[in-house]
Amino acid sequence: MNARSQRASRRQSKLIVYLLLLAGSVVFLLPFYWMVISSLKPSYAVLDFPPSWLPIPPRWANFPEALTYVPFARYTLNTLIITVFSVIGNLLSASLVAYGFARLRAPGKNALFLVLLATMMLPYPVTMVPVFVIFSKLGWVNTFKPLIVPTFLGTPFYIFLLRQFFLTLPVELEDAARIDGANTPQILGYIILPLALPAMATVAIFTFQGTWNDFLGPLIYLNDQTHYTITLGLSFFRSTYQTNWAYLMAASLVTMLPVVILFFFAQRLFIEGITLTGVKG
Repeated sequence: MNARSQRASRRQSKLIVYLLLLAGSVVFLLPFYWMVISSLKPSYAVLDFPPSWLPIPPRWANFPEALTYVPFARYTLNTLIITVFSVIGNLLSASLVAYGFARLRAPGKNALFLVLLATMMLPYPVTMVPVFVIFSKLGWVNTFKPLIVPTFLGTPFYIFLLRQFFLTLPVELEDAARIDGANTPQILGYIILPLALPAMATVAIFTFQGTWNDFLGPLIYLNDQTHYTITLGLSFFRSTYQTNWAYLMAASLVTMLPVVILFFFAQRLFIEGITLTGVKG
């Protein structure tokens, strides 16, 4: 009887947990559902009150009309160029610097790492103006360089993330490789990075999502409309006097699809990278 009551108690606890998760998922999915149904309504019906929760009939023409309302293909290409090079830059710079902090011995290494962590405390608005002045003096304003080049110089959070992951890898693997005649670049390229694939995937996903959704950076540095990214292009659906909500929701839905698809296919590596990072400090 006691064992039976314990099993019943566990089932009740699981049921409560599942109900709470279901309620939480509904709360988080409601804005997404509203975006979907709004993208299938006429623009005048989006703000109706009381709202209609089903687009009857669905207006599929909103999607092609929204994507041709502005040069969406050009904005997508610009965003893709910036995003791909930013991912490459962060993976290269963060892995090299993180390996140095995790494995190489040098005087003052720990102090430099503390300085690196301290830079994470600075909010972006504090450095926004001086960084803009630097790029302006270099003549990089209205180009993609201010949005790409800094990623090749290292991002503190990604360096910290990879450094913590590298510390979890056994040093004996590197010692065995050195006995076999491997140098440091070979150890990093053939041993460390393949083992750090989950953490590298995490950095790539974070970079892709952050760059793809970035609005402030392109707004500051890009003036020519031919250089605009998707996030800047979405602002064309809003004017001083009115907003075409149906087109805006349709274009936003298409914009977010690459990030959702990327996370869907890479979620196993992403979760593994987050779980294993920081096991050893």
